[in-house]
Amino acid sequence: MKVVAFNGSARRKGNTRALLDMVLAELQAEGIETERIDLAGKKLSGCIACMKCWKNKDRRCAVTDDEMNDLIQAMDDADGILLGSPTYFANVPAELKALIDRGGMTAKANGNMHARKVGAGVVAVRRCGAYQVFSALNAFFLIGEMVVPGSSYWNMGRGLEPGDVNGDEEGRATMRDLGRNMAWLLKKIR
Repeated sequence: MKVVAFNGSARRKGNTRALLDMVLAELQAEGIETERIDLAGKKLSGCIACMKCWKNKDRRCAVTDDEMNDLIQAMDDADGILLGSPTYFANVPAELKALIDRGGMTAKANGNMHARKVGAGVVAVRRCGAYQVFSALNAFFLIGEMVVPGSSYWNMGRGLEPGDVNGDEEGRATMRDLGRNMAWLLKKIR
């Protein structure tokens, strides 16, 4: 079994990555293979609504001048998907939104290629707006017919400067619980 985690933050080594790594550590402890992909620095553009993915049905986005198809392939190869996001004006950053829109549209066009995979989102936040981000991540999983595990609180950690989330005791516990629940669910489903 494998889980791929996407770090949607512009900070490769920021709080979003720290939260993802907490979840990934629990998955690894349960014997699940993991991969983390940082979206920072990747050339990604939004969906152009060409609808060619519905015609081609080749599990790829028809737009080929960026790195999106590599990311779509990583999701397709995985049993579980983690999306990590910072909170930018109470929403996800543009690169992560491009992955959600194009990856989601390609999946829908190809018979819901993420159906029954396990999906979870984690959110780094300074103060507020995280619930809207959490909702956006969950919408991607739910419309893709994925199974979303719960945790002991909403999957968020508080911090501004890189590493600050390590001081959020409740956030750390939430990530550990999420990792354990995700591993349990993956083993039940697969």
